[in-house]
Amino acid sequence: MSPWFHRCLPIVALLTVTVACVPKPKYDDQLSENAQLRTQIAGATQALEELAEEHRKTEEELEAARAALNDKSAQAGAMEADLAQMKAAVAELERQRAQTDAALASYRDLVSRFQKMIDAGTLRVRVIDGRMVVELNTDILFPPGSATLSKDGAKAIKDVASVLASIPDREFQVAGHTDNDPIRNERFPNNWALGSGRAISVTELLVDSGLPANRVSAASYGETRPSASNATKEGKAQNRRIEIAIVPDLRSMPGYDELAALSTPAAPAAPEPAAESTDKERPVKVLSPRE
Repeated sequence: MSPWFHRCLPIVALLTVTVACVPKPKYDDQLSENAQLRTQIAGATQALEELAEEHRKTEEELEAARAALNDKSAQAGAMEADLAQMKAAVAELERQRAQTDAALASYRDLVSRFQKMIDAGTLRVRVIDGRMVVELNTDILFPPGSATLSKDGAKAIKDVASVLASIPDREFQVAGHTDNDPIRNERFPNNWALGSGRAISVTELLVDSGLPANRVSAASYGETRPSASNATKEGKAQNRRIEIAIVPDLRSMPGYDELAALSTPAAPAAPEPAAESTDKERPVKVLSPRE
């Protein structure tokens, strides 16, 4: 029952008592007024109920709007996360492109430095296992089965040294490669030894020609890494080679700082040398390929 109805009950009771004391014309007028009043009360009650219904619908619409807003906020958060991932992916692609551009520029620069020797057929520049490599055929550098540089070979290595010395802040590794023809003599018991001897000969002449010794090292692969088939003379000739690889600078590699942090700490200092023995031992001399 509407509050409006309860508030109007005293008025109805008063009118009823009053009617009993008034003449019929006035009584009829009073009844008419009472009827009008009841109609007004009913209208007010209906209006109130309609307002309550509208209020309920408004609350439902407001709740739906809040849910939609929360959903939009969640979508906006997901879009921001996707946007952040896309930005990170773009940045990574740009970094990789910059590295690729730098590698291409380095390769073109190296080729231009050796262009005269490339045109003369003395060497070629290749990319092997991600490293730029200067490759020289050992048939030009050494007599067969020897690790002693020929006159033309020594000149070629000196020319190479002058170019490598002009490349700042890079290290180089000289590697000797052979074909699969077996060799066994007093000086070279196998192809590993022949490749090693030739690599050391080239390394020593590079250093003698001005390349800092702390920037160059020697290695031998013997016959284990052929660049062509050993089934033909031409393939064997290609396999007999010296490769001078430009060692990559790992500092430009992604994640280098993390790798450096995980690296093994420096070894402890070596113990003090023992007192010199009174019995003098004859020193052992290590022969280089030149001796």
